[in-house]
Amino acid sequence: MKIVRLIDLQKKKEAREPIVMLTCYDATFARLIDMAGVDILLVGDSLGMVIQGASNTLSVSMDDMVYHTRAVARGCQRAHLVADMPFMTYQTDLKVALENAANLLRAGAHSVKVEGGRSVASTVRAMTEAGIPVMGHVGLTPQSVHALSGHRIQGRTEEASARILEDSLALQEAGVYAIVLECVPETLAQEISTRLVIPTIGIGAGRFTDGQVLVSYDLLGLNPEFKPRFLKTYLNGASLVMAAVEKYVTEVRHGEFPAQEHVSVI
Repeated sequence: MKIVRLIDLQKKKEAREPIVMLTCYDATFARLIDMAGVDILLVGDSLGMVIQGASNTLSVSMDDMVYHTRAVARGCQRAHLVADMPFMTYQTDLKVALENAANLLRAGAHSVKVEGGRSVASTVRAMTEAGIPVMGHVGLTPQSVHALSGHRIQGRTEEASARILEDSLALQEAGVYAIVLECVPETLAQEISTRLVIPTIGIGAGRFTDGQVLVSYDLLGLNPEFKPRFLKTYLNGASLVMAAVEKYVTEVRHGEFPAQEHVSVI
């Protein structure tokens, strides 16, 4: 079983072989997604929304991320494992940022992901110089949801596009091994992907990034109310789960389960 390393991700970009990335939050899903052949598992702070039921990612703590990273690491055998650094765990104090990143690596992550561009470049540089691999994230950065006036497409104007490109170049210069481009126009994502030597991973960024990422619960159709244009669901998960549970409820109430074959033999 070949483990996916940073050098393998770089080789995929150079060979124009698309990189596949999915979010993951527990050991059971980690085993399944890993066996399915995904290149990167992301323990995303999106767990605040899909696991904890919050309206955004801001309430996710460092303890939350360490807990879920440790769980995913137990189920991940092959894929590269990257963990999000949550809101305000890397922006204010460099020493604290380095310790928080180290804690995620101690929990089993192979790298960490931070949101922001030039504003976090010096922190990224310090992390990479300390031997902590870092993935960047620009465009729509969910931790800045209030500053961005909600979950909106970024880079619509020439000025905004230029800022995102400059942020991406600054992150590359600071040492990130890849960058997530979220909810930016396809033309901008293509330009950034062409300009950068490192891989780009798109979500809502069109067809021309070096890879794609989705939230696993969205891909599986477990949140049917969430229907952004960029999302493709590959399973009607919510209906399947509800149908199975409803069948279980019916069988228990009618005395059909447990049946004779489910009775333990002494």
